[in-house]
Amino acid sequence: MAAKHKPVHPGEILWHDFMEPMGITKYRLAKDTGMPADRVGRLVRGTRAFTADTALRLARYFGTTPDFWMNLQARFDLEAAKDELGSEIERRVTPRPAA
Repeated sequence: MAAKHKPVHPGEILWHDFMEPMGITKYRLAKDTGMPADRVGRLVRGTRAFTADTALRLARYFGTTPDFWMNLQARFDLEAAKDELGSEIERRVTPRPAA
C-alpha cells in the first residue's frame, strides 16, 4: 500500500510555483496586493486558509482566476477532512440505497 501524503496547502503552491520562481518576497506580495504582511506570512506557512478576498487579490496580481486559488483551498480542506474524519464517517454513515 502506498504511503499517504499530507495534503498540499495552497500556500505551498503560492510560494513554490509563484513567489519563489518570480523572486517575490512576502513583503513585496503584501505591499503590492494590499494584504497585511502577517496574512501573507501565514498563507505561505500554511497556517491560514485562502479566503475569497485573498483569491481575488492573488488572481489580479498573478493573472490567474480567483477560482484557481479557491479550488486549491477546497481541495486541501477536503483532503484534510478525509484524513481526519474519513474512517469515522465510513463506520458511522450508511449509504442510502438507490431508488
